Amino acid sequence: MNLRRDYRSTRAALFDGIEEGGIQASSYSSHEIDEHENDRTIEGLQGRVNILKSLTGDIHEEVESHNRMLDRMGNDMDASRGILSGTMDRFKMIFETKSSRRMATLVASFVALFLLVYYLTK
Repeated sequence: MNLRRDYRSTRAALFDGIEEGGIQASSYSSHEIDEHENDRTIEGLQGRVNILKSLTGDIHEEVESHNRMLDRMGNDMDASRGILSGTMDRFKMIFETKSSRRMATLVASFVALFLLVYYLTK
């Protein structure tokens, strides 16, 4: 019996790594394979993060460019509004005086004639 126990303990020591699904050593290599897959996945994710980072940088530059363009357009609109209000003030002043009404009708007729000629030639 003692011999049998020694045989079982020796056998158990030899095949200690065997489990129902396979050898425990293969479990270690499976763990190693999982680590390599994780490393590859992490590298892929780092690549995607770098792409997203450059994309957001490009979007930021584009937004800044559009903001500058909108600021310039707003300033131009303010300048145009100032010019237009000055022109409207001059028209009001012209129509308030009777002698200037003749001049205004003359200018309006020239503008109408110009538009008519422009329309006919086009």
